[in-house]
Amino acid sequence: MNPNPVAFTIFGAPIFWYGIMISTGMLVALLVTLRRTSRYGITEDRLISFLLWAVPAALVGARIGFVIFNLELYSHNWLTVFAFREGGLSIHGGVFAAILTGYIYTKRTNTDFWRLADLCAPGLILGQAIGRWGNFFNQEAYGVETTLPWAMYIAGAWRHPTFLYEFIWNMLVFAFLLYKSKKREVDGSIFIRYLIWYSAGRYFIEGLRVDSPFWGDFRVAQLISLVLIHGGLILLWWRKRQANKTGGGLAI
Repeated sequence: MNPNPVAFTIFGAPIFWYGIMISTGMLVALLVTLRRTSRYGITEDRLISFLLWAVPAALVGARIGFVIFNLELYSHNWLTVFAFREGGLSIHGGVFAAILTGYIYTKRTNTDFWRLADLCAPGLILGQAIGRWGNFFNQEAYGVETTLPWAMYIAGAWRHPTFLYEFIWNMLVFAFLLYKSKKREVDGSIFIRYLIWYSAGRYFIEGLRVDSPFWGDFRVAQLISLVLIHGGLILLWWRKRQANKTGGGLAI
């Protein structure tokens, strides 16, 4: 299987499927999130205002995260660092940048950080799921060789389609978050569960990949995932403990 990474050209300029899938994921995530604003007491205008800062910050953070752990890919030509359309984004880098942006934004606008995070979490994981198809068209983020019947022929061998695994996992997490959103729980619990469950799947899927950046003997994404899983569990416990003490903090 060898899909063309270029979808079409405009006046000779190639438009890559990777960029189309990332953009589609963002658009779908926005539409899903807009439908949920009233539940969290956040206006659509406030959400759009936040996203105008968060989306560019997330893209820059995702690119920086990828470059930091793949410096050897850019040492011959540093200008390729800015070639976003050719791929090379770190989901963890993007999420961290979005969280930082959200924290600053909520402090300056007197918006509840946890409610904003809960509002955005399902759309975020859905956007990630759609964006993974960009890896398919770029023929990247694939796994080790396998004889399983659903293997894909990539880079001269039949391999685990790890981008497909992550798409499926992310869709399951999306459905789970929507289900949990229907219940009255402490503010922040939906977003924290996103961190925990996305990271759990990413940890195991990452172990199958052949292109993972390493820090010493450890895969970077697996280390980050472990930190997010354990940190998320502690944070969820702390948020519930706070709610029990105050008798508040429950999502409407």
